[in-house]
Amino acid sequence: MWLLQRFTALLRVNYNARRLYTYIYAMDKAYLRHSVDKTQFDISFHYYNAELRVDRQFNFTRNLNEPISAFLTRVIGNFDKIVNKKKKKKKGLEPEETPEVPNKIEAVLIENNKIIDQTTICDQVFQGGRNITLKLNEKLYKVIINSPYINGLGLPSSMLANFPVYPNKFDAVNTNKELCEYTWSVSRDKESWREVGTGFMYTPTNNDINSFLKLTCLPKNEHDEGPIAQVIADVPVDASPGNCPFEYRHVFTENKCKNDEFRIVTYNILADLYCDSVFTRTVLHPYCPPYALNIDYRKQLIIKELLGYNSDIICLQEVDKKVYNYDLTSLFSMLNYGSVFSLKGNSVAEGLACFYDKSRFEFLESSSIILAEQLEKLQIFFNIAEKVAQNERLLKRILQRTTALQIVVLKSIETGNIVLIGNTHLYFHPDSDHIRLIQGALCIQYIQFMYAKLKERFGEELINIVFCGDFNSIPQCGIYQLYTTGFVPEDFIDFKSNEDEAITGLDLKQPFSLASACGTPAYTNFTKDFQDCLDYIYYDTRKLSVVKSIPLPTKEELTQNVALPSIVFPSDHLPLIADVKFINVLR
Repeated sequence: MWLLQRFTALLRVNYNARRLYTYIYAMDKAYLRHSVDKTQFDISFHYYNAELRVDRQFNFTRNLNEPISAFLTRVIGNFDKIVNKKKKKKKGLEPEETPEVPNKIEAVLIENNKIIDQTTICDQVFQGGRNITLKLNEKLYKVIINSPYINGLGLPSSMLANFPVYPNKFDAVNTNKELCEYTWSVSRDKESWREVGTGFMYTPTNNDINSFLKLTCLPKNEHDEGPIAQVIADVPVDASPGNCPFEYRHVFTENKCKNDEFRIVTYNILADLYCDSVFTRTVLHPYCPPYALNIDYRKQLIIKELLGYNSDIICLQEVDKKVYNYDLTSLFSMLNYGSVFSLKGNSVAEGLACFYDKSRFEFLESSSIILAEQLEKLQIFFNIAEKVAQNERLLKRILQRTTALQIVVLKSIETGNIVLIGNTHLYFHPDSDHIRLIQGALCIQYIQFMYAKLKERFGEELINIVFCGDFNSIPQCGIYQLYTTGFVPEDFIDFKSNEDEAITGLDLKQPFSLASACGTPAYTNFTKDFQDCLDYIYYDTRKLSVVKSIPLPTKEELTQNVALPSIVFPSDHLPLIADVKFINVLR
């Protein structure tokens, strides 16, 4: 019994966001970490003495500017409290079981077999590269300074067989996530565990259904290891919804592109910000079961779908900030993807994200603008701003929009070609073709501005344009005409989509020869009440050619569960996927 109690005590238990995670500390190490502002330090170590029956995890937070004596006094004081508890319990023990309590508790710091002067300031002692030992009575602890340490570890509240699982919380310091060791185990009773996998991500099998998952992580960096962290899922693995239609699209994307070809995805993944509401569940998408609208459920489908496309560049819209931070960037960074995230205006907690395969593209630069904020500031927008200002209602409405444009500039590692990527999500309201057309014009003008800057640095032949997004605009509207023909006249019908906000005397031009890589499919957005083409991958036909575009799901597949989203479609939009090729290879 005592051995069982001792082993249990080795686990330090923490509760965070309803996720149970534990630490297992090496018996001969003390883990010390400086605070972010380097004014304090945290130190943790485990003390075990069978004779004293002391089995305790000690954790201290102290100031770096205090002398060593103050730190050691606190260590001795806390240890003495534990010993005194044992003294109070002595009366209830048999004589031969009474622990021998030492008369004096000693704690010192040692370096190179010499005791460190206790008047020395902690900051001078606890520095990287020094070989410090903490001696507490008979125990010696090697002090690991700024050790890898996991502050929080979590698993999702929904896990499906045959869908990837990864820690949706991984809060660590001084840790290289790629060097850490990850072990996955399963259990039906949370007592008897069976190891089933390694690596940051694990895909449960049908054999794991109704079992609980446990993730064990040994944090590492280039120099040290930290205490092992473990987390056990709150819920067991559930059965999957079966094959999802996007898995049939994966047949066309089994292999990565190479050489002068690259694959692009654009996808509005439906932000939880808009999906988690009574209105969504009862009015917008009443046909979708509530559990399938939950972001923890939908994330699994989104991740599996994106992974199966083996893309080089992924442009996403309606990306929740928390989903980007805890899921997308956490997972894709482990798969050697870099990323850029751009929030919408007015503190809206969702925005645009661009991921790129770092083995194929080098990041050069990025920028992001809120169109409304820059309308009256950037000189390149003055011609549009002047016309808009003539209608006060129109100006006010445009300035209230939170629409963002993201620009990411990449360089092909294999060919040296530059790719200027635009990513946006335009205003959605039904009576707003005029606003979307203006926003679309602002976007392409800013892309033209960035193109000119890049041309000065690299020369025109190097630069290739790809412009992705949810434009909330069907092919018959002005944006498609502007981008594919280069011109929209001032009497175009979109300018009068709202008579009270009509704009006059403005014709629009753009200099690029753009086309839609996936054409104009019958639908990229498919809800019960609306189905049409709103999403596009525009590309410059002078510099790029389309190798193939991936077929969309059939109408029969989309209506199998009434409409989107559903138990097998995580969003109300469908991703567009295209393989394109550099026409002029420079290497």
